[in-house]
Amino acid sequence: MKPRILPALSPYLIPRSCRYQASSSPPLGFPTAYSTPSIIRTFTTTSSTLSWLIPKRGHTQKNRKGRPRVPTGGSTRGTTVVWGEYGLRMRDHDRRISSKQLSIGYEAIRQRLRGKKFRIYTRVAANIGVYTSGNEQRMGKGKGSFDYWAARVAVSQIVFEVKAALHEQIIRDALRLAGNKLPGLYEIAKKGDPPVMGLTKMEPGVTLADMKKPLRKLPADSEAVRLSSTSLGELPEEIPTAAVTP
Repeated sequence: MKPRILPALSPYLIPRSCRYQASSSPPLGFPTAYSTPSIIRTFTTTSSTLSWLIPKRGHTQKNRKGRPRVPTGGSTRGTTVVWGEYGLRMRDHDRRISSKQLSIGYEAIRQRLRGKKFRIYTRVAANIGVYTSGNEQRMGKGKGSFDYWAARVAVSQIVFEVKAALHEQIIRDALRLAGNKLPGLYEIAKKGDPPVMGLTKMEPGVTLADMKKPLRKLPADSEAVRLSSTSLGELPEEIPTAAVTP
């Protein structure tokens, strides 16, 4: 981090310990004007700007290939537009997208909206390291060396969001160009659209509990229904048995 050089201050505003660093001997009179040196500040309270294409920690350990972390039963997290007005959402299946591909999609939106007032929000970060061994290498001898950074994008997750006071068709065209640059199939979502669990949209009347119910009735559930019907005095019908002949 480069040190910040502050402008020269008045002698009355500088602490006494560092007021007269320009000369070896103190001045004869206190109010005498001396040229105060610039104070070099070796620290700052402002956090450094982080990149969404390169993690801060670096590749300290080798990551597994893995898959996106999705809770058991599905989740709607990250499937709606939050900050912008329109978003680019993946709609086929989860995949791993490299930082170079994400950068190309980002630049596609900027080039389409060039000269206009807009803001792009990124909902993913390339924080997974990909390691390769190279071509024509024998099996074994480790995982390989670092190749590039990538992001794990789950199904129906928002990748980019755009906010601008422009016509809807212009923003949709910019997101369409970005989707053509990225691997996979994408759709354009609007702010206020219902969330998505997997590939099913949570339309009005569809709750999260209904989506997590099993499609087939469990044996315990069917037994509970049969017992509830017999609790009112109805006896189950006897199952006829075939006569056994000696």
